[in-house]
Amino acid sequence: METTGFFGDRVMETVKWCEDRRDSPLAWGMDVSRRVREAGLELPSVELGEVLVSNLWFRHNTLSLWKFLDHAISTGLVSSIHVLALLSVRAIAHRRTQPEAYRLYLELLSQYALLPALVGDTCRKKVSKSIDEALQLSHTYGVHKMEFGLASTLFLFSVVVGLIDCTLYDLNLQETSVDTLTDIFDNKDVIDMDIDSKGNHSEERNERRVELQRSNILTTFGVLRKLITKKKALLLLRLIRLNMPDKWASLMQRFQFLEDRKMLLFNILETPTMIELLGDMRRALSFDPHSNKRNIVGALVDLGSCSSASCCKYRTGLAACWAPFDIYMETSMEAKQLPATSGVDLLAALIKTLQVMNRASWHQTFLELWVSALRLVQRERDPLEGPIPHLDARLCMLLCITPLAILHVLKNEGEMYSSTRVIGGLGNEAISHEHEIDVTSKTHGLICSLQALRQFSTLLSPPASVVTAANNACTKAMSFISSSKNGDNTVNGCSHNDNYTKTGGNMFHLIIEACIARKLVDTSSYFWPGYVFSPISSKSDSSMGQGSPWSAFMEGAQLAGPLKSTLIATPAPSLTEIEKLYHIALRGSEEERSAAAMILCGSSLSRGWNIQEHVLQYVLKLLSPPLPCNFVGPRSHLVDHMPMLRAALSGMSSVDVIHIISLHGMVPEVAASVMPLCEVFGSLAPSPSHQPSRGNEVPMYEIFSLAFLLLLRLWKFYRPPHEHCMMEGGRYSGPDLTLEYLLSLHNCRIALHNSASKETFDKTSNSLETSLSKAVYIDSFPKLRAWYCQNKACIASTVSGFCNANPVHQVANRILRMIFWKMTKGASASSGHSTISSNNISGSPVFTEDDACERPVLPAWDVLEATPYVLEAVLTACAHGQLSSKDLTTGLRDLVDFLPASLGTIISYFSAEITRGIWKPVAMNGIDWPSPAAYLPSIESEVREILSAVGVTISMPPAGAAPSMLPLPVAALVGLTITFKLDKSTEYISHIAGSALENCGSSLPWPSMPQIGALWVQKVRRWRDFILESCSHSPFKQNQDAVAQLLRSCFTSFLGSNVASPTTTTGGINGLLGTTILAHGLRTSIRPGFLFIHSCISVQNVNFLNDVIVKLIAKSVRESASQWTHTSPCRLKSSKESLASATARAKDAAMLGASLACVAGGFQLVQLLYQETVPTWLLSARDQTVKEVGPMHCTLEGYAMAYLLILSGSFIWGVGKKPYFRTFSRRANLLNVHLDFVVGALEGSVSLGCNPATWKAYVFCFAGLMVNFVPAWIQDVNRETLQKLANGLRGWNECELAHSLLEKGGTATMGSVAELIHSIY
Repeated sequence: METTGFFGDRVMETVKWCEDRRDSPLAWGMDVSRRVREAGLELPSVELGEVLVSNLWFRHNTLSLWKFLDHAISTGLVSSIHVLALLSVRAIAHRRTQPEAYRLYLELLSQYALLPALVGDTCRKKVSKSIDEALQLSHTYGVHKMEFGLASTLFLFSVVVGLIDCTLYDLNLQETSVDTLTDIFDNKDVIDMDIDSKGNHSEERNERRVELQRSNILTTFGVLRKLITKKKALLLLRLIRLNMPDKWASLMQRFQFLEDRKMLLFNILETPTMIELLGDMRRALSFDPHSNKRNIVGALVDLGSCSSASCCKYRTGLAACWAPFDIYMETSMEAKQLPATSGVDLLAALIKTLQVMNRASWHQTFLELWVSALRLVQRERDPLEGPIPHLDARLCMLLCITPLAILHVLKNEGEMYSSTRVIGGLGNEAISHEHEIDVTSKTHGLICSLQALRQFSTLLSPPASVVTAANNACTKAMSFISSSKNGDNTVNGCSHNDNYTKTGGNMFHLIIEACIARKLVDTSSYFWPGYVFSPISSKSDSSMGQGSPWSAFMEGAQLAGPLKSTLIATPAPSLTEIEKLYHIALRGSEEERSAAAMILCGSSLSRGWNIQEHVLQYVLKLLSPPLPCNFVGPRSHLVDHMPMLRAALSGMSSVDVIHIISLHGMVPEVAASVMPLCEVFGSLAPSPSHQPSRGNEVPMYEIFSLAFLLLLRLWKFYRPPHEHCMMEGGRYSGPDLTLEYLLSLHNCRIALHNSASKETFDKTSNSLETSLSKAVYIDSFPKLRAWYCQNKACIASTVSGFCNANPVHQVANRILRMIFWKMTKGASASSGHSTISSNNISGSPVFTEDDACERPVLPAWDVLEATPYVLEAVLTACAHGQLSSKDLTTGLRDLVDFLPASLGTIISYFSAEITRGIWKPVAMNGIDWPSPAAYLPSIESEVREILSAVGVTISMPPAGAAPSMLPLPVAALVGLTITFKLDKSTEYISHIAGSALENCGSSLPWPSMPQIGALWVQKVRRWRDFILESCSHSPFKQNQDAVAQLLRSCFTSFLGSNVASPTTTTGGINGLLGTTILAHGLRTSIRPGFLFIHSCISVQNVNFLNDVIVKLIAKSVRESASQWTHTSPCRLKSSKESLASATARAKDAAMLGASLACVAGGFQLVQLLYQETVPTWLLSARDQTVKEVGPMHCTLEGYAMAYLLILSGSFIWGVGKKPYFRTFSRRANLLNVHLDFVVGALEGSVSLGCNPATWKAYVFCFAGLMVNFVPAWIQDVNRETLQKLANGLRGWNECELAHSLLEKGGTATMGSVAELIHSIY
């Protein structure tokens, strides 16, 4: 093969020879093609194109060569796109000095830019490489692999942008704010290259040149109009719009700039065609090639919107398509799990997901969100009394989490979550303004939704405990209105001198105040019609005349007496007061520090909704007080803050506060803050000189216990071994249950916060502006780590025997002597059975009474390390009759009194022993152990009634059929817990014990949990309803049939049924979750969905739920299709309304199924849905006894299953590109696994058992739903898989869907789509 230089010389010799002979372009072509063949090159020739263009600029620029170039392109001697790319670089840059050449280039561009690409496979790489190098495409667009189709697309886009830029430059209308894509088209100082010039530049010629330059501007606009109004060009440019939005935005900026100056252009160019050109280009750029749905599947996808019958079935606020809001919020109230992910993040992602999936306006989206949050509060406006989150947690969701989530949505500057139809509708707005327009639309929608809330008067009725806060919010608005009328704009709240009566406020006023605090709306909302009703009163409210307690505090009043109590019970009005409290807690006197911490962790934390997230940060900072500048000494500086830390930990230990912390996603941060406290105070022994009398707690132990038990409540430390094991497919369920996971999540947040790419971190929910600026590792706390490892070892296996030489066992003996000193004293007088001596346990010498009376002065960690051996000894002694049940209970209670933190080890040890099954049950007969007989029959009966009311029937032995028996560890744990005092100071102990008891009781056969409940009802009767609800959860932990029945009732109560049943009274979200849980009407107020949400967390194996959900969805679709076929008139069977109704039910069933699957198993069940459940359902043959009603049933069935997968995936991963959850990285893997299965079935390598119509509908709808609702997912699919799926769709004559699928596949598939476009057009 000849070298390029030699080949070029031979070609130019031939060209000159032909030119001298004045041959026709045809003759030129024959001679030149012979030279190409002689050089061993194929046609079209890349080398020939480069030779011709390089000589055209500047060596041999003649009109005849331009004519030959035209001929060479038309006859295929050279590649049109290749030659035009080479010419573009030269012609655009030299258009002012060489207007004649530029005009000829425009003619070639107009004629050949969209010519079918007749390039052989072996030549494509050369053409792509040459175009890439000429136009610098890889550098400009960040593409690593340049294919021919991608090169042709980027060439067209670059030329369009280049022509616009050069035209603006020539008109002196440069837009400085527009980003420059590349500088390859910039004007350059070059040699003057004339066509057929002889070097003379007369004045006449210069005038002609100026006129030609002016004419070229209009010609350029004409070429642009011709290019971008052709469908082929529009399809190619659409690839840029979908896959390179930043580049597309730069093009839209240029068009908007032209649009804004069209009258100026008209004046400059003096032609009306300019305005017409801009209008044509604007209409072309709003082109949507896939707007027509010509088949039933396309109609199904298009009907799956908020305007369908799904949302018309119920009035506003009850639409089925918004049920995930209610389901998520109710799930977040479950006390048995503390999610580490921020509720703000979760709710914000759900808002975006439902807005997209329902194709709803922001007005409707926000309205449904507020209504769901109000329903959450009303559902337990009079909550059951017990150790569970109460109203404060629900109010936190309404008045803090929801406004913060909306703020997150409004401030999101990422991608636009919209459907294909919305993406296509650019209209006459530039992309540069789209975000501003979108934010304006969201803000307007929010304001409209707030104004529309007033129609829900029942939901806005405040619970009794919130009436005062609602009245104050309304009074504040009245004060502001009055001050505004009087010209005083300095009023920020309700002055204590205002002459107003306390007005009748409601939840609406609290919502508005929460929105104003987050700057979602401003104080102009006070002037909305009807916002304030009460007139001005001439009499001053006496309570207001006394002044605000916070005003007194800010004026310097002492934090003592009534003021202290009032401040604890009253939320702070602003952050100013919180900041002052924080500084007093760190630097005040000892009494002031303790009081400030108590106030800070009081109502300001639990009910300071407008500043709650900031109060949490200050509380977190309190747990990590800074090291003093001049501090020196062997002990930790934390010891100097003991009173403050004790007050802060006590305030944080309430059930509601713990749950509020989890809603804000602060669990990892709290864990990281508490660990240093545990390490320090657990390593210090109490001073003997300060040893209190028996019965009082050592303050060092108390602080340690508060911190340690708070840490334990953040993760499931007592989980039995089977819940820490590997599951099918190698999935591990442990990380969510371990301390390492919390620390890992905390360290990840710290890394994100400290990294340069802070925009990936959500600052609205967790600003992390705390003293915890460094990563925390458990290895930094050796004592805590030693206990943590021992706890896992005790859960996994039994405790080893005693050894006198072991220091830990020696400590255990000292503890045993302490807790059983009275029994030992009694044993010296008589040799009764109810004694336990050290000889019986470890063979150590007999001790004296004086030794027994003294409590061991040991660090808390030493006590905890020895506690498992103490428990092993006393439990064994009781099992062998050496220790009575009463003495066992008394001894355990003494141990907890001595060190409350030992309760954590007791629970962990007993929970593990229960699962081993080695302890015989003991009779709860009222002699050895307390008897539940007094309340057990009624408890069992009422639990049966609750289950029956929700459609669950399980086989239970009749009440009293067998004696009450419980395994010894459970009996011991129950006996211990019912001795606890139930007051505010010990709430942290009763809560952790109650959770463990429920977990243990539900793991045992029926009626173990009712027996435990009956024993607790005997102790505290006011908890009866709470205990009944807890007992009603227990059958579902191990009984899969009961769970299946409950799921069936959920579908029936939500979707409705023709069969009368107790669960079909209302339907919709109220039928699923209920309106109000009544303390004295528990049996009728608990609905199936409410019971499922609060029970599914304890189900041991949730994998079977997928099969149940899929069957229920298929059954629901079958029923709706059957009803439509048999009841609708023939003339309506094919109408849009009938199809919408059937589709709505299918969508509702899929929506409910996806929501319940995510609630019960999260990512685990979604993964099974994609990998196993739905593929197995498609592979399996249908039950022959089930009568199919026709093709519509099959089509709807496939649609429902596709919708189920898309919905469940969107709930877990979101609908966009940004990661919100830690499972986001697994999305690509699951999508590829599932689509590989689909592709295999399309290629015939997999045999399907379902109806062919079902299969086709499933594939069509799955692909269509991805295109319309979650286009960002498509870029996660492997290129080969995506191409095979598109080929399968084209085989079914779904070319438009195949094209849509490929064009949203990112830059990886842009080349394939361009090739498809070139082959069709």
